[in-house]
Amino acid sequence: MNKNTRFGVIAIALAGLLGLAYFAYTANRAPAEGPAAPAGGPAKPAGGGAPASFPTAVEVAKVASSDFADDVAAVGTLKSNESVVLRPETAGRVASIGFKDGTIVARGTVLVVLDAAIQEAELQQARANLALAKSSYDRNVELVGKKFLSQQALDSSAATLKVQEAAVQLAEAKVAKMRIKAPFTGMVGLRNVSVGDYLKDGQELINIEDVATLRVDFKLPENYLGRIVKGQTVEVVSDALPSERFKAVLDAVDPMVDQNGRAISARARLDNAKGKLRPGMFVRVRLLFGERKGVLMVPEQAIVPGGLPAVFKVVDNKASLVKVKLGVRRTAQVEVVEGLAAGDLVVTAGQLKLRDGAAVRPVGEGAPPAPTAPKAETAKAETASGK
Repeated sequence: MNKNTRFGVIAIALAGLLGLAYFAYTANRAPAEGPAAPAGGPAKPAGGGAPASFPTAVEVAKVASSDFADDVAAVGTLKSNESVVLRPETAGRVASIGFKDGTIVARGTVLVVLDAAIQEAELQQARANLALAKSSYDRNVELVGKKFLSQQALDSSAATLKVQEAAVQLAEAKVAKMRIKAPFTGMVGLRNVSVGDYLKDGQELINIEDVATLRVDFKLPENYLGRIVKGQTVEVVSDALPSERFKAVLDAVDPMVDQNGRAISARARLDNAKGKLRPGMFVRVRLLFGERKGVLMVPEQAIVPGGLPAVFKVVDNKASLVKVKLGVRRTAQVEVVEGLAAGDLVVTAGQLKLRDGAAVRPVGEGAPPAPTAPKAETAKAETASGK
């Protein structure tokens, strides 16, 4: 390609680029004036403003009045009414075992007997010494009466008699320590010892639990302190028995509030005569305060996020921002104490697009029914359609 031909191609390309640039400039340039309105057409809004906006579609719900039980939920733990781990106070070898694992034993039942041969021999010795001391004292009493013995000798024999009596009591106590008894009626656990085992003093033998009555320990926020009263009904549910409800009675409240969690420790008592529940189980607790009538409830999503609690109430197809006072929350519903009345329409979806006084178009399940046309207009419409 010669030099002139190259210059010609470059010139044509530059001309094409300039043409495209001019076209883009003219196409994007804003017109100085809009087209004139046709004769008889709609008048342009004064001041060049935009036409009025359409109503915002929002979901609404009615404020419902309902009755429900005033209560508070918590989690708790079941504990035995009485619980103890039996341990021998004296070392010894197991001579016999008087119970079966997992059975109910009565108070005073001998559970474990340790070999007490030495202790029983000491008891026999103490009883013999006591008999000798008593015989000597009786003889000295006769001699003092006959003026053959001084009063000092009689007092000495009386002191010896008392020492021997104490020695017998001590020996009897040592023998009794070799027999471990149930301190109360309850269910024994699983033993880990057998006949012939040598036990040290303080070694764990067996646990015994009073499961006929159970304690339910749970905690509540400190703001319920003024509403908790001894004797209130407590409903207990266990995940192990989800279909059953157990009734307990509030028995005591700890006088000290936990400073870490700001919680109140409470305890209820539950009748477990049928033995369905066991100590250590996790339970769900519901403390009943009473029944409330005519409580106003709205869906939680009706509350405008941020700032003081408020909702948008629909009045004459306009949104009105209303401040409210809230109460308890339950199952995605929240109580409205002040600010609304039963039957009011509140916005449940679309609040972020609203402002106070904005036009709205309620939709959804809680929206009022669309108005029906009058009968006269309906007849005219049917005549015009040829019906």
